[in-house]
Amino acid sequence: MAITTPTSRPTNPRFSSGPCAKPPAYDLAKLASAPLGRSHRAAPGKAKLLEAIETTREILGVPADYKIGIVPASDTGAYEMAMWSLLGERPAEMVAWESFGAGWVTDAVKQLKIEHTVHTADYGQIVDMSALNYDNDVCFTWNGTTSGVRVPTGDVIPSGRKGLTLCDATSAAFAMDLPWDKLDVTTFSWQKVLGGEAAHGMLILSPRAVERLENYTPAWPLPKIFRLTKGGKLIDGIFKGETINTPSMLCVEDYLLALDWAKSVGGLKGLIARADANTAAITDFVETHDWIDFLADDPATRSNTSVCLKFNDDRIKDGAAFAKAVAKRLADEDVALDIGAYRDAPAGLRIWCGGTVEASDIQAMLPWLEWAFEAEINA
Repeated sequence: MAITTPTSRPTNPRFSSGPCAKPPAYDLAKLASAPLGRSHRAAPGKAKLLEAIETTREILGVPADYKIGIVPASDTGAYEMAMWSLLGERPAEMVAWESFGAGWVTDAVKQLKIEHTVHTADYGQIVDMSALNYDNDVCFTWNGTTSGVRVPTGDVIPSGRKGLTLCDATSAAFAMDLPWDKLDVTTFSWQKVLGGEAAHGMLILSPRAVERLENYTPAWPLPKIFRLTKGGKLIDGIFKGETINTPSMLCVEDYLLALDWAKSVGGLKGLIARADANTAAITDFVETHDWIDFLADDPATRSNTSVCLKFNDDRIKDGAAFAKAVAKRLADEDVALDIGAYRDAPAGLRIWCGGTVEASDIQAMLPWLEWAFEAEINA
């Protein structure tokens, strides 16, 4: 069988789910104003850090009375900091439908050893968020980066809850409209939807979360890098650009550049529209090719960033080997890089569709996906 090789190619073949594609027209030369070789505690460094915080607030629509801090160790560090500092005051509802949520379950159950209830769902499914006890603390991911499943709405989270909600939003922030009044702790990292550099996390606290911090002391010791209070009061400087440890000012400049680009495409609404357009292109492709499908069963819960796909063809004998071979063909042709499924997820592909990806690149890549599938089936 003759297989037609596509003629068009993506301008940018980077569809990795983290670190993700840089904004279009990205240029390292634009980082020249970074205060390199200066203390991050000097006036220029503090000003850059505060600008990053307040521009984040502006684009995401974070309420003025919520605290935003830049913390170490990416989203993982931010979420661990929140869990170790806030949990244990009451039982916790631990929610997981993919690998990162499962990691937070492990922390609560095996490390913190707090009173808990675990709620899980298989890859492609989601936990019934309306069935949780919100008088307890609730820990969950908004968007399952490794499963392509997201929370469709925050409407089921009660406004009058007694517990705190701790939301890992690392592949949701800047691509989904997060309901801030329903979230007490929100974390994400720069290297996801805005294509920033790794190793820095964002921690957003509601007034209720701050109240908990100032009135509750965990039973376990906290390392310095996790401490958010001193003498029973919030260390407010953390949320004004006085970071706990030394940040990379080059990475800060990179993030500021991404934030400026985000504003240029219409802010949050523009970013959501771009991600939705990218995902729509894949949806059209899936609907016209019966050998591929979404991992997420329900369209209402399908992610518009980390789009996870599975192969549906009886001729495939070893799903994992087949998916890896397809991903390799695409990488070898330099038309789609790093799109294999996450190592703990079901066999398939994962294509990043966040706002820094151009819809034209998704559209140019999809014929190559069909080419790779046909080539591997007939190999």
